[in-house]
Amino acid sequence: MRWKYRETVLAVCTLALFVTVFGRLAISPVVTDIAAEFDVSRTLIGAALTCMWLTYALTQFPSGILADRYGERLVILLSVAGTGVTTLVIVIAPGFGVFVLGVLLLGGVAGLHYSVATTLLTRIYDDTGTAIGIHNSGAPLAGLATPILISWVAVRYGWRSAVFLTAIVAFLVFALAFWRLRSTDPPNPDRSMREQFRLEPIRTLLSRPPIVFTGTIAIITEFTWQAIASFLPAFLGQYHDLSKTVAGILFGLYFLSQGVLQVGVGAVSDRFGRDPAIGICMVSGIAGFGLLVLGSRLSLLVVGSLLLGIGMGWGAAVFSRLMDRLSETERSFGFGLFRTVYMTIAASGSVVVGLLADLFGWGVSIGFLAVLLAVVCLLLVANSVLDLGY
Repeated sequence: MRWKYRETVLAVCTLALFVTVFGRLAISPVVTDIAAEFDVSRTLIGAALTCMWLTYALTQFPSGILADRYGERLVILLSVAGTGVTTLVIVIAPGFGVFVLGVLLLGGVAGLHYSVATTLLTRIYDDTGTAIGIHNSGAPLAGLATPILISWVAVRYGWRSAVFLTAIVAFLVFALAFWRLRSTDPPNPDRSMREQFRLEPIRTLLSRPPIVFTGTIAIITEFTWQAIASFLPAFLGQYHDLSKTVAGILFGLYFLSQGVLQVGVGAVSDRFGRDPAIGICMVSGIAGFGLLVLGSRLSLLVVGSLLLGIGMGWGAAVFSRLMDRLSETERSFGFGLFRTVYMTIAASGSVVVGLLADLFGWGVSIGFLAVLLAVVCLLLVANSVLDLGY
């Protein structure tokens, strides 16, 4: 089969997503080393990382506006190169203040990529669910690789050398993207950027019932994803009394399952519809949570982790569902706005689940996440049975 240019675009975008996720995750394995060098508490570093995720969410909307005006290629290149440059700021930081500045900038430039790349792929692919699923796989694969590589280098050469890996990978992918991506014509080059920040168009888009419905699903599923990313290893270690190594392996299996199988989720959404694919993810996630809470044998925990990975592969179907409800001229603006709104609200997932775990224990907090996925199932059933058309 002959290789097509759109497949080059998909490959480059997937590698670019890998880079932006790699950069954001590279700091977590060396938090203790950074705290020791700068003589600050882990709480302060945790606050800096929280702000990094917030700047990541906030730049989703402006990224779409920039792509509307200047084209997707320029924004993708800016995001990948910016990830490398801001990582260098972190690596050479003489004090904690410069470190925090680098972390905030890293979140901002990394956030420029996803919405723009997804919009570009939606425009050049008919099977958007499959394309988005392949693109999304860059994130969990980075989640699998980053802790291993960063920890290995940090032990031997220190945390600065470990974080420097991000810059190396970023500049290599930037060179590839600069070489292989063709210039893209901006969808709305003459539209005023000030006009796109007006409240009325934003309010009009966000108030449409199909957008509200899809946004509710995205908030619930992203809330769950954030909580799992923050606490799954701790839950496995404390609730089941597993070693850090075993808990880490199960966490890696979760990421691997999510990265590989969400391509299948996208294909199912293209073949059978977005809502059935989302429903399969929710049922799989509920089953995974059930096995992780109730299972006692390691084999059940392995299956639970794999099922949970399938459940958290919802992005390919949910984002395709949104794109189906936006016109071609709205996609850059609309998807970026959508991402900023739902990610900002869903960012509370880690805090809420952590609080539930402290007050009521891990069983209740993880069970709460399963209930949230069940709510999504009920929403999908109601939309179908009542023929709401959302």
